Amino acid sequence: MITMDITLVIQIVNMFVLMFLLNAIIYKPVRKILRNRAAKMQGMHDDVAKLQENARRRQEEVNKKMAVASGRAKAALDSARAGAQAAGDEKLAAIKAEAGAAKDMQLAEVKVQIVTAGKELQANLDGFATAMASKILRRSF
Repeated sequence: MITMDITLVIQIVNMFVLMFLLNAIIYKPVRKILRNRAAKMQGMHDDVAKLQENARRRQEEVNKKMAVASGRAKAALDSARAGAQAAGDEKLAAIKAEAGAAKDMQLAEVKVQIVTAGKELQANLDGFATAMASKILRRSF
């Protein structure tokens, strides 16, 4: 059974002193550490969010620059292709013109040879006719 005497008062005072000491020695420092830790974690979360936003912005910048560079490269490639095509067309036209000129020259030479051969044959026609007639008729003229 519980009796109400001085020990009860001493126990109550002892309990208050113990609560005060525990609060001062253990609970306050632990709560301070937990608050500091929570603040540090919040700061880290904020830093991570800032870094992620910064990384996202930089990635967007890189993507934009890559798109611009890709466009420039495509334009340069198209320009180079067009230049190469134009140069190829020019060379092809020059080769065709040269081949046409060579063909015309050879045709002119062949025509001259044909005319010369025709004149020679015309000049020797009487001799050929006489020779053929003598061979066909088997007598000499």
